[in-house]
Amino acid sequence: MSENKLNQSFLVKLVFSAKMALHGLFLNPLRTTLTVLGVTIGVASVVSLMGIGEGARVAVMEQFESLGTNVIKISVHNPLYEFEPEISDDLVSRVQGMDYSSPVVNVETQLQWKRSRVTTNVMGVNEQFRIIRDYEIIDGEFISQYHVKLRSNVAVLGYNIANSIMGGRSPVGRYITLNGESYEVIGVLGEKGAGKSDNVDNKIIIPYTCAQKIAEKRTVEEIWCKANSQEDARLAIVQLGRIIKKKYNLGENGAPSGGVPDIPAGGGDAMIVREKMMMDSRMAVSRPVNIGGGGGAPVIPSGDSSNDVITITSLNQMVQEADEANRVMSLLLGGIAAVSLLVGGLGIMNIMLVAVSERTSEIGLRRALGAQKNDLLTQFLLEALFISIIGSFAGILLGVGGTALFENYGFDTVVSIKAIGIASFVAICSGIVFGVYPAFSASSIPPVVALRRQ
Repeated sequence: MSENKLNQSFLVKLVFSAKMALHGLFLNPLRTTLTVLGVTIGVASVVSLMGIGEGARVAVMEQFESLGTNVIKISVHNPLYEFEPEISDDLVSRVQGMDYSSPVVNVETQLQWKRSRVTTNVMGVNEQFRIIRDYEIIDGEFISQYHVKLRSNVAVLGYNIANSIMGGRSPVGRYITLNGESYEVIGVLGEKGAGKSDNVDNKIIIPYTCAQKIAEKRTVEEIWCKANSQEDARLAIVQLGRIIKKKYNLGENGAPSGGVPDIPAGGGDAMIVREKMMMDSRMAVSRPVNIGGGGGAPVIPSGDSSNDVITITSLNQMVQEADEANRVMSLLLGGIAAVSLLVGGLGIMNIMLVAVSERTSEIGLRRALGAQKNDLLTQFLLEALFISIIGSFAGILLGVGGTALFENYGFDTVVSIKAIGIASFVAICSGIVFGVYPAFSASSIPPVVALRRQ
């Protein structure tokens, strides 16, 4: 029974202290509003800036993920070292955990549709490229192995190109002209979105054997592969590096171990290749070849560290690195905005100290009527807490509105529940922390001293 009375007495005191705290806030509305505004700006800054940072992170992640999962890209940056397309099947048979591979030829050519002519990007691939890049066919079909072998003039249109030339109607079965030759449209890719999946929405896909004819070469500059899992992709990077290193007759330090490597000349003169390899040999002695790394591991050095001849890139590694970089950027933005919260907390302390000095007579009167130190401490702490809560709520609304405003101007934004929680928690904690000293000062004034100042 006595315990219930104590609980009731505590609740009565708490309710009375809350009423006195609210009365103290409404006693000077302008001062209270300015204090709340400081907390509001701090919370809104954290919510909006972290929302912009998180939106940028998600957008970059979506762009990388649109390239495909567990994808490995082998790129040649010098035409003298380009691959024969048959190496694509050879790599699949020799690398464990890798079941798909496609030669890729990128070329620009003239697209003619009726009376209009435009320059467009054409990508030559094989039938496995759709699986490697996770392409969706929304109309018709993708190119087949027979189209590749027979060099059939067939084309699969990107989403935007299909819409632009047909105005929403199906282009399947119709003919377009590429580089002066007629190609039958057999399919349309699903929409990927602006800037995603190498901007495939604005490309035309044809068999790589036809793309070689347009580019007037027998080699390919890229090979795209797909592993079965992330672990298989990581191991495949190492195996691919060893295979290509051996194929190019490279020693442990990256220099050719003897003779001209077993590579096609890409239409160039053999003597040019020999001279190029001799030059690379001299330049590579002091720079070891890094093969087993993650994204962009150089296999053959060109003598210029900023222009590697061949790179093997794990897109999984690129996604992880991009995610980590963007998370750091989001935290930096949040840290910058958190300074506003600190300023808001200092504002609470300053205003509370002013309130204590102005309300000394009130404090003395309450002490004289029997109020305890804990009662005054609770009252002033509740005032700081109410300011923080009101400021946090207003800041959340302003921050969410700010992210929506940025989104209307073309920024990628995300309303981060985590950012809202962190900003609100920090604001409330800072209000309590910065309200402790003024509250303690108020409760420590002797009644006689307080009444004498009246």
